[in-house]
Amino acid sequence: RIFVLGIGFFTLCFLMTSLGGQFSAKRLGDSPFTIRTEVMGALESRGVLRRMSDMLEMLMKRMDILARLENSTDFHKGDEARFPLDRFQPAAGLMERIQAIAQNVSDIAIKVDQILRNSLLNGKVMEGRRDQCEVPRDPKYPDCAGKVEWMRARWTSDPCYAFFGVDGTECSFLIYLSEVEWFCPPLPWRNRTVAVPSPPPPPRVQAAFRRDLARLLELIGTGKESLSFMKKRIRHLAQQWLRAAWRLEQKLAGRQRDQKHILIHIGFLTEESGDVFSPRVLKGGPLGEMVQWADILAALFMLGHSLRVTVSLKELQSHLGVPPGRGNCPLTSPLPFDLIYTDYHGLQQMKQHMGLSFKKYRCRVRVIDTFGTEPAYNHEEYATLRGYRTNWGYWNLQPTQFMTMFPHTPDNSFMGFVSEELNQTERQLIKANKVSSMAVVYGKEASIWKGKEKFLAILNKYMEIHGTVYYETQRPPEVPAFVKNHGLLPQHEFQQLLRKAKLFIGFGFPYEGPAPLEAIANGCVFLQARFNPPHSSLNHEFFRGKPTSREASVSSQHPYAEDFIGKPHVWTVDYNNSEEFEAAIKTIMRTQVDPYLPYEYTSEGMLERIHAYIQHQDFCTTSSLAPSPKTKSPAMQSPPSPLALSPNATHLVWSPSAGRAPQAWPPVASLQVWVSEPQHTCTETCRRHGLVCEPTFFRFLNKEEVFLQLSIACDSTEYEMNHLYPAVAENVHECYLQKEPLLFSCAGYNTKYRRLCPCRDFRQGQVALCRDCL
Repeated sequence: RIFVLGIGFFTLCFLMTSLGGQFSAKRLGDSPFTIRTEVMGALESRGVLRRMSDMLEMLMKRMDILARLENSTDFHKGDEARFPLDRFQPAAGLMERIQAIAQNVSDIAIKVDQILRNSLLNGKVMEGRRDQCEVPRDPKYPDCAGKVEWMRARWTSDPCYAFFGVDGTECSFLIYLSEVEWFCPPLPWRNRTVAVPSPPPPPRVQAAFRRDLARLLELIGTGKESLSFMKKRIRHLAQQWLRAAWRLEQKLAGRQRDQKHILIHIGFLTEESGDVFSPRVLKGGPLGEMVQWADILAALFMLGHSLRVTVSLKELQSHLGVPPGRGNCPLTSPLPFDLIYTDYHGLQQMKQHMGLSFKKYRCRVRVIDTFGTEPAYNHEEYATLRGYRTNWGYWNLQPTQFMTMFPHTPDNSFMGFVSEELNQTERQLIKANKVSSMAVVYGKEASIWKGKEKFLAILNKYMEIHGTVYYETQRPPEVPAFVKNHGLLPQHEFQQLLRKAKLFIGFGFPYEGPAPLEAIANGCVFLQARFNPPHSSLNHEFFRGKPTSREASVSSQHPYAEDFIGKPHVWTVDYNNSEEFEAAIKTIMRTQVDPYLPYEYTSEGMLERIHAYIQHQDFCTTSSLAPSPKTKSPAMQSPPSPLALSPNATHLVWSPSAGRAPQAWPPVASLQVWVSEPQHTCTETCRRHGLVCEPTFFRFLNKEEVFLQLSIACDSTEYEMNHLYPAVAENVHECYLQKEPLLFSCAGYNTKYRRLCPCRDFRQGQVALCRDCL
């Protein structure tokens, strides 16, 4: 009986708690289901009260049966000594209380029922209006009817719709689709405040170069080895950043710069993306991405912008204003950031959680993309039709929104990183202490050494070989016994090793990392393998699946070092030719080289580049293509071409008599138009003329009259989607213009075509910027 009474009392408490939850006041936004609860709450509350009253009544009946059962037996007679009757007096009191509560609940249920009836009567007019909304037929909103149909079938699929007030009625669909999204026209009966002229926006805060990095270290946070690595790097290079910021400040001479609100979301470090990097920081894992992110954070901070840094999905959602639910709805408020720097993982997370707001705000995104994304892989429809679709492409961004570690593709923006800079005293000390017979192998993972015994044996004849291969207990068997393996070294100890060594040698992998530049900056000669044929997504597993073909461009382990630095600092030889390999080692040992660092990999060079991007790159306002011949009115006259033949008649330049130059960055005065050979990309064509391909200039030469100016005969001219256009098929005199601006590309070639290539000049040591770009 005590057990039954206990169960009864627990049930009573549970019911009262549930009832309290039904009537508790809830604010909009407390839960993704709040609106749904309030819409259905009236009927549910009334039902709960009735169920509670019924259960209490049943409890009373069962306790009454139990009492009668006790009175009808003699069970208690012989046991009164052990079970005194007064032990059950509290039970009798509890029964009385339960009976009183049951009566009160019954009375409350009757009163609530009366209140709800009156409320429903008073709300009939509005409910009638809400249920009688008709889908408007407005040609300005052609998708409205289809979207309403979709909402009817699926509005419960994501709690975010209820968060915004959708309750299953036709009017709630239309309110949502006209006021939260933009597929339907505004409803005329909706209450609206009289439009009041908004006050002019307050003047933007001006960015000021910072003098201290302490606040940045706080912003980065803690809790991951990868974050600790980045903070150590920033501390180590702090004075270098401060000196570079001062020099750039003098160069800009007080030029006004608006302070930007910038979100940095490092997606590959989030738990949701797996974060495979953090656990490997101390085990020889790749550090290139973290080196670059540390330098991006330092550069943006030193330039004086307002930053927020996130490495978790929850923080990202909070900063963006993502409504509760599964990510199908827009953000709850306008995006508070001018720019967002992220990676492919972060881009995917934003798309999943921003709903339609992703399409609206994607022009503000900058994607840190180590190996680059070519336009053919970026354009979703084209990539699908032409077989360029990969796991990482088809985002339909402007290709220059992707930012690479090295300037291997002009279609993307070159972000880069920095290497440690030396003062004159350090440079002289390094030269004096170099050991001409000491070599360091590029590769912290034992797998890189596998199968390299032949090269190592030749190298060992002339030099003492050092390695930095990670191991826990036993020496990796892939590393020969004659190699002095230091294990994984902290960055400053690795730098000291490079300052003593004469040679830094690569065995073909990893591709395009920061270590060769660090070695060259510390006075080493970098020796690397030439790839024949060049590696690409067509013949090498590493590049397969990446959104770039890199056709004919990966001719060595580090193409930037080969093409932009070269001898005497960089030697690229055929490792399959033992004689060439051995001869190179002998020559390197006799060659004296100074420490060398390209300007674009100094802190000042990176600050200069990012400053120019922030000031001039605007992907939220787009310029349209010239109309195709089929859409031109017969009465329309094309404006005269702003291009003119160069004095030596080899290419086109921007005409001095073209009048006012259009607003463009880079400035159009740097434009030169060259025609490629059939086997060359535009990247290679421009480089052969000492220039850089500039994809933003394609729009100025995507015109039929440009072919005429270059004396190219066209029997026909067509607009088509092809990443090689504009181009001419000379054997049949057919000319092609680009139909889709997102496909303008410096990459790619076909022996059928000669391409029209937009080239520009560049600043010495800063290939990303033209001479007048700063």
